[in-house]
Amino acid sequence: MADSSAPKAAPQTAVETYTPIDNTRMAVLFMVMLVTASGNTAMQSILPTIGTQLDIPDFWVSAAFSWSALLWVYTAPKWARLSDKRGRKALMRLGMIGFTSSMALAGLALFFGLLGWYSALLTFILFAIFRSLYGGLGSAAPPAVQAYVAARTPREERTKALSLISSSFGLGTVVGPAIAPLLILPVLGLSSPMFAFAAIGIIVMIALKLKLPDDTPRFEARGVVTTEPFSSALSASTLRDEGHEYRPAGQASETSVVPQLRWGDERIKPWLITGIMGGNANALILGVIGFLLLDRLGLRGDPAMGVEMTGIVLMSGAAATLLAQWGLIPLLQMGPRSSILWGMLLAALGCFIIGLSDGLFEIILGFAVSSLGFGLFRPGFTAGASLAVEPEEQNGVAGIVASVNGMAFIASPALGVLLYTYFNNLPFWLAVAMCLFVFFWGFKTLHLDD
Repeated sequence: MADSSAPKAAPQTAVETYTPIDNTRMAVLFMVMLVTASGNTAMQSILPTIGTQLDIPDFWVSAAFSWSALLWVYTAPKWARLSDKRGRKALMRLGMIGFTSSMALAGLALFFGLLGWYSALLTFILFAIFRSLYGGLGSAAPPAVQAYVAARTPREERTKALSLISSSFGLGTVVGPAIAPLLILPVLGLSSPMFAFAAIGIIVMIALKLKLPDDTPRFEARGVVTTEPFSSALSASTLRDEGHEYRPAGQASETSVVPQLRWGDERIKPWLITGIMGGNANALILGVIGFLLLDRLGLRGDPAMGVEMTGIVLMSGAAATLLAQWGLIPLLQMGPRSSILWGMLLAALGCFIIGLSDGLFEIILGFAVSSLGFGLFRPGFTAGASLAVEPEEQNGVAGIVASVNGMAFIASPALGVLLYTYFNNLPFWLAVAMCLFVFFWGFKTLHLDD
């Protein structure tokens, strides 16, 4: 409402001005999120084998993901802040352009590198450069999609709609590694999945152009920061909006500017320490698992089988994560503290099993159990931090939570591979220790669930 002496008009309600998003448009938004996540996890399942083919040290293969994660952490909050100013559809298009061009160019770099046109070192330098398009521009799409939905959905439907959109990001972590082995073609070889996802990205951009209208939102809504998708890690966005006032577009708020939320705020500090430790434990395991499979199953010389087995293991982990977040948490009505404590115990058990495993079945079991645990942990951490602050501070805490989740993937995957290369099982024992630390820290420090 404007601050003036003129008579104030009666506030408009969401129900009075709400124009629903039809199924076609919702499907387009769903696909933007799904493709963005699935393309990333598909690359996770094939890169260890590609690195072996090129005789690139495992550390540098993992470092390519670290670089992308660093860019995502830096750029995602900026795109979220621009979601109102530049238009949500424009940012979705920018994100899909970044995704599609990254996939196509990275695929070309690897294709010609595998043919021996240039050195393995130049191959991965080019790959890292083109991969940066995903981390830098691809991060524009998820916050724009969520803001688009929030700005066109009344309060009673908003959580359901945002949950559907957010779940597509998690579903992508299942789809990507599952279909990557099926997309390998004889002519294009191991780079085939990247070209396939680039083609899918073009189709989604065409649908975005034809089926989604330009921005004329009924309600203001800021983009929500979303972490870069990794197998077994869903979006870190919080969907809690209790107490928020969604106003007709263009209508000012009479409330004062909310002070910036600080990382050292005592209300969220225990949750952030929990998130940092648990997130890094998860990142350690995700960085190592593909290389461990190649070694434990003796698949360094069999690229096709290596990709297939890696895809199966990653798919089991992603499915376990979805079971935790779509099944166990709502079924058992778990609060933040209980989700974290149970999650860390399961994650520690799963990491312990992986460290002792020599066969495929044991590795699948261990990775699924650890992913189930991390699947419980992440929503608990996100919800706990969200509930610790006031409604008007939700954008601030969402950005901090996303940064915590993203930062875990900057150094830990590469560090885990480095430790694995020289000390074999050390990353798994380190992850077990970190999970147990979070369990005892959380048991003593985190508030009891209501």
